[in-house]
Amino acid sequence: MHLEVDDVRMAYGRTEVVFGVSLDVPEGSFTCLMGRNGVGKTTLLNGIMGMLPLKTGRIRLDGRDITGLTASARARLGIGYVPQGHQVFPHLTARENLRVVFERDRRGDPKAIDDALDVFPRLRALLDRPAGLLSGGQAQQLAIARALVTRPKVLLLDEPTEGIQPSIILEIEDAIADLHRSTGMTILLVEQYVEFALRLAEHYAVMDGGLIAHRGDTATVELSTFSDLLAV
Repeated sequence: MHLEVDDVRMAYGRTEVVFGVSLDVPEGSFTCLMGRNGVGKTTLLNGIMGMLPLKTGRIRLDGRDITGLTASARARLGIGYVPQGHQVFPHLTARENLRVVFERDRRGDPKAIDDALDVFPRLRALLDRPAGLLSGGQAQQLAIARALVTRPKVLLLDEPTEGIQPSIILEIEDAIADLHRSTGMTILLVEQYVEFALRLAEHYAVMDGGLIAHRGDTATVELSTFSDLLAV
């Protein structure tokens, strides 16, 4: 699916944090949105998902204006969202975390849970463990698998490497790369780990001060391009 963000402005009360962002994520592409903390990346993702209102602007999915739709309606149209922070239901087992999403999905495909576990096979041995007892890396894999249960056509990933040990980051990177390659899923990744982002994505955009400050193709960009844009 083709995702379009058209001149979006967003605010918390009177404080505007996104100042007219436009972003084109073509069908089947992998785009990374980078930027320092506090520049509006997560706010923009929440606006795309319908979890926060837009002040102005439009969100389109395959040309359809979905700006007025609820988050659940956008999910039913094919947008999956993995928020920042390994968000799982801690008192439910890993299996129950997957089942609760499956049972809420009206399109429920009986093979969806098995297919999601194929992406992260290490989770199979952890299915009966409470999610709150999983490591950060295991919880992140479960959070991504849970989004995949709905068989999204567009996947939004917010900082999947945050707080994860390097060996698990590589596992997550390989899994996301294989997923994109095998399904052709459209992916929008928010990430600050530049090397991880550039290894995965085909296109990038950098936010600064609530605006897109730089964009291009990852195949031709130099790492030095990001030294000032992402400097703390």
